[in-house]
Amino acid sequence: MRRIGASNPLWATSPPAAPDLAPGHLSRDTRPGHPSLGTAPRSRAGRPQKRAITHHPPPLCHRDSASNRRICDNPTLPSIPAETASGEFTEHAQARVTHARLTLVYPPDAHFSPSVAAKTILLDTTPRILGRLAEHDAEVAIPHRTISRRHLELRWDPAAARHLVRDLGSRNGSALHGRPLAELPRALDDNAVLRLGDVLAVYERQHGPVEDGPAVDRRAIPGDALSILSFRAAIARAAADPSPVLLIGESGSGKERSAAELHRLSGRRGPLVTLNCAALSPHLIESQLFGHQRGAFTGATAAQVGLFRAAEGGTLFLDEIGELPLDLQPKLLRALESGEVLPLGTTAHQHIDVRIIAATNRELARAVEAGAFRRDLYARLALWELALPPIARRRVDILPWLARLAAAWSQDRARPPLPALDLAPAAAAHILCHRWPDNLRGLHRLIHELAHLAGTRVIGRDDLPSWLIGQVDERAEHGEPAASPAAGLVPPELRPRPSRSELLAALIAHDWNLTATARAYGRDRKQISRWIAMYEIAHGAT
Repeated sequence: MRRIGASNPLWATSPPAAPDLAPGHLSRDTRPGHPSLGTAPRSRAGRPQKRAITHHPPPLCHRDSASNRRICDNPTLPSIPAETASGEFTEHAQARVTHARLTLVYPPDAHFSPSVAAKTILLDTTPRILGRLAEHDAEVAIPHRTISRRHLELRWDPAAARHLVRDLGSRNGSALHGRPLAELPRALDDNAVLRLGDVLAVYERQHGPVEDGPAVDRRAIPGDALSILSFRAAIARAAADPSPVLLIGESGSGKERSAAELHRLSGRRGPLVTLNCAALSPHLIESQLFGHQRGAFTGATAAQVGLFRAAEGGTLFLDEIGELPLDLQPKLLRALESGEVLPLGTTAHQHIDVRIIAATNRELARAVEAGAFRRDLYARLALWELALPPIARRRVDILPWLARLAAAWSQDRARPPLPALDLAPAAAAHILCHRWPDNLRGLHRLIHELAHLAGTRVIGRDDLPSWLIGQVDERAEHGEPAASPAAGLVPPELRPRPSRSELLAALIAHDWNLTATARAYGRDRKQISRWIAMYEIAHGAT
């Protein structure tokens, strides 16, 4: 008997018709001893016939006199709902909507068609063909002289749950993070850099809604990348709440600017006071934080109120909180929980009204597990935990940041504004694909080295400084899957096995090169082969 299920909506109210039974046969189980009345049907040999147990009443059947066909009216099953309701897990899965877009970032003076509003192409499951002309709804026009009429295709792969890209035999070619594209599709990862002729674009993907914080000053936290939009929205939510905030971000990513904007939006009447926990000795940090009385220790020739009381009514920003000495962490925790501090050399606690913003470039959760940071203090500081994305996750904003930092460079030196940097396509592509481990400090360093060339000639790839050459982000270049950043940090035996779709996407991204795929996952080549056999993946599958 076929199972009634939601896979066929016609079965939601009517079960399949019962087989045509011989006269005298019953549709219910009539085995001896069974509560149902009747005699068990027997075969010609006299043995009882086996009948499947059904859980619905028999159909009401009659013969049509005109056609002599047997017609059955199947009754509905009130005990089975017409449609299976969605559970919490299904609703959560449906809520994880993926937003993807392609932003044209170079050349800055390119003229684009009206269909490319603000140089941004929104992507969904509909295939998109990028070229110089647009003759159909699925085609997007980028009217640049180096782009072919049909240049490149973007297509959503539901099995891999990501977009794939391939070149359509263009004259000037295409590249994904510096590697030439062919007709074989390759997977796109977040912040991948695409080159179409001499046009550069950045692909972005984000789960969940796209939102911005309109109250946040875009001069303090500038940018249009999806990651920075989400960060500004988080800043706006956390600002008005008096709870502590923990800012996590790489060195040079802009944590101090973010702390200043948090303080501004909080509306607190007091000042913003900053302390770098890595800049002072443990004894001086305690004195700086809580204050001391005159004569409290050798060299204390005058009393100090300390930074907590200096920030009364305002915000205390503790930068590099991960460097705070372990023996001082309980005192900071007590100040956070009680709202009081005890200056050195005194016995009377002082009440304080201060909001704490802490920042670190370390993974405090790992420091907690290693015993280098107190778990209770981490939990208290991370009531709002905001992750500031590095520049490598804001590639859309890299070239605008260069222009912004160039203006600041001229202003700091009381010079006329620098002319815009005239970058050749290869130089711009290399800048976009760089790893930028120093983040904004690295961009500022680049401006310092290229300032003398501004307005003189086109800046080519050979004009870039040596420290920039050869430092392309290899993860994005090879289309490394999202799970692979953990490679090298977690032992191979503890790393989760990729799903079939993740493995297939990685194989496509690496052009079915098993060695490159194994390197991306930090595994042996034989392990990749075993996974392929286990998932029954055929070579060249999409």
